[in-house]
Amino acid sequence: MKFFESLFEGSLWNSRFVILAAVIGSLVAGFVIFYMATVDVFFLFKHALHYADASLSDEARKALHDSTVSHIVEVVDGYLLATVMLIFSLGLYELFISDIDQAHGSKASSKILVINNLDDLKGRLAKVILMIMIVTLFEEALHMKLEAPIDLVYLGASITLIALALYFSHAAEHGAVNHEAATSDEDEAPAAPKKHGH
Repeated sequence: MKFFESLFEGSLWNSRFVILAAVIGSLVAGFVIFYMATVDVFFLFKHALHYADASLSDEARKALHDSTVSHIVEVVDGYLLATVMLIFSLGLYELFISDIDQAHGSKASSKILVINNLDDLKGRLAKVILMIMIVTLFEEALHMKLEAPIDLVYLGASITLIALALYFSHAAEHGAVNHEAATSDEDEAPAAPKKHGH
C-alpha cells in the first residue's frame, strides 16, 4: 500500500506540469501581440511621414493627426495586453513549476516578474488590466461626440472613477509594502532582555 500511495502522490504532484501548456500558450500569444503592435507602429510611422506634406489641406492634416493619435493608443493597448500575457506566463511557471533563478538573482530584473504567490500574480495582472482599461477609455473618448451636456457629465464621471481606481490601487500597494516592512522590522528586532527579580 505504501508503494501505491507513493506512486499516486508522485503522479499527482507531477500532474502540475500540465500547466506548461498554459505557460507556452500565453507566451506565444504575448509574442504574437507584440509582433502585431510592432507592425502597427511601422505602418503608423509610414503614414505619419505625410503629415509634413505641404499639399495637405487643414482638414486632411487634422484627420491625419486624429487618426495617428488613435492608432498610437491602440498600439499602447496592444503592448499592454502582450505584457499581461507575459506576466501571466511567467507567473504560472513560477507558481507551479519552478522559480526562475535569473529573475531572482539579477538586480536588473523587474520586480513585477518575481511572483511569490497567487496574490502576487493577481495583483500584478490587475494593475496592467487597469491600465488597459484606462487606455481603452481614452481611445473611446477621442472618438466621442459630445452632442448633449449629459455626455460631458458622463465623460467627467468616467475620469473621476479612473482617478479613484488609480488612487485606491496606489494606496493598497503602499499599504502592503508598509505592512511588509513593519513585519520585517519586528522579525529582525532583537528580543528585549528579561529582567530577573531579586
